[in-house]
Amino acid sequence: MAVGLLAAVVQWLLTHWWVLVIVAVAASAAGGLWYQKAQQRAVWARVRAQTLRLRIAELDALDHRAFEFAVRDLMRRDGCKAEQLGGAGDNACDVRAVDPAGRVWAIQCKHRRDGDRGAAVGVGVLQQVNGTARQIHGADVAVVLTNGRFSSKAIPWGKQNRIHLVDRRVLGEWAAGSRPLWDLLDRIPPPRRPSALS
Repeated sequence: MAVGLLAAVVQWLLTHWWVLVIVAVAASAAGGLWYQKAQQRAVWARVRAQTLRLRIAELDALDHRAFEFAVRDLMRRDGCKAEQLGGAGDNACDVRAVDPAGRVWAIQCKHRRDGDRGAAVGVGVLQQVNGTARQIHGADVAVVLTNGRFSSKAIPWGKQNRIHLVDRRVLGEWAAGSRPLWDLLDRIPPPRRPSALS
């Protein structure tokens, strides 16, 4: 019965071939419209990302997870491919990014509800990052980033172990400005490839 029904449908379509043409034209038009809308959404997403500016007070008001997503979005604003990894088992990397020069960034975020009046980020956090950023995440640039401050021992320890420290002042300048993070930090490794966007 099913075979007979299928044969009847095929026979009808062969007789009324113009129906297939109309269906193909309609499907093609719908697909083209969908593709055009998708392209337009992607363009607007890039425009919004490029104009992202955040004040330090806005970053202070976030919870720790939203803070990680804000850092991811700022890296994307600067032309990086970035993902938020934070959570259980993140191996001391909340945001992993690849910048336009091909360098891999492993960023550990430490949000302080009280900003620079909160507890200072200490050497212990830097030691965790030092043990995972390059070995597990393949990072060229290891970063600990906070809306607060670093302890007096953390600052020289970070320099000695090539951990870049982004404190409240640098974070505020980066988030509210238009310069990428690598322009605000010293001793960034050379590009892996020419500076065309990845």
